[in-house]
Amino acid sequence: MKAIVHNEYGPPDVLKLVDVDPPTPKEREILLKVHAAAVNPLDWHLIRGEPSVMRLGGKPKARIPGADVAGTVETVGPGVQRFRRGDEVLGTVRGSFAEYACGHEDRFALKPARVSFEHAATIPVAGCTALVALRDYGRVKAGQSVLVNGASGGVGTFAVQIATAFGTRVTGVCSARNLELVRSLGAEHVIDYAKDDFTRQATRYDLILNVAGNASVSDTRRALAPRGALVVVGAGVGRQTEGGITVSGMLSLAFVALASRFIFATMSDAVTPFTIAVMAASLSAVSVKNGRIAERRPNYSAASLCPSRAFSLRISSSAASAITVPGGKIASAPAA
Repeated sequence: MKAIVHNEYGPPDVLKLVDVDPPTPKEREILLKVHAAAVNPLDWHLIRGEPSVMRLGGKPKARIPGADVAGTVETVGPGVQRFRRGDEVLGTVRGSFAEYACGHEDRFALKPARVSFEHAATIPVAGCTALVALRDYGRVKAGQSVLVNGASGGVGTFAVQIATAFGTRVTGVCSARNLELVRSLGAEHVIDYAKDDFTRQATRYDLILNVAGNASVSDTRRALAPRGALVVVGAGVGRQTEGGITVSGMLSLAFVALASRFIFATMSDAVTPFTIAVMAASLSAVSVKNGRIAERRPNYSAASLCPSRAFSLRISSSAASAITVPGGKIASAPAA
């Protein structure tokens, strides 16, 4: 099969399209024919080898990058009970930038029929991370004030909608060109980070979801209410520097968190059978043309997202960069 591989850490130049042997599903794994994958910052960090401690092992152990995936079940391994050949699914794997990929059945959900493979592939990592960050780590509650820093990116666009569904007052921080997008997703207030620094304003927030990484933790503390919570996604601190994520940056982040009166969490494994099922059921597909939403389609709701509250998600064109594998189209995502 064709696959994109990297045999060393580095810039995009290390990626090569080559022929490799297709994977074989193990116990409770499914073999997926890949129709679409999505590119996330997670993939970028793994390809570059960040944080730098990853490079101590020498060459990459996982040659094929990519986590988000949508496709058709080709065959199933021993013990698989939830899926069968021909099922259209979305989920996460190790190595989605290939014609075929294997993954544990618990990391997949059935794809709603009206949702395209390209749209479905943008859901798992970004969507589940946003859900877990707000609901499980942030313990978001109705009536709270929530700020999402990086509101127009993959995690951010989902987070704005999810926080709104929980009945909170949402403020989104993003670039000027995406202010209207974030407002359309449910944010009551929007901040252009190039003009205003939310950490130096008088407003205090009950929960801050820091995705962008362009504000230090010590500065962000100023914007928290006395009992406020800060949730950091992907160890974002330090991403504004050319060096990317560093070990020293992560250690300083942990030190500030432990020395402060707020919650600290980094997202590592948000895709579970429950979260992926909720996200799959909650999304509503849209038709995106020239980077703009051209048509909304019927909603899918999931009251299990939060008690007694139905919910539907709209996929923004900035949710992720969707690609088809191999040789397909690439839909670029605007910066946060």
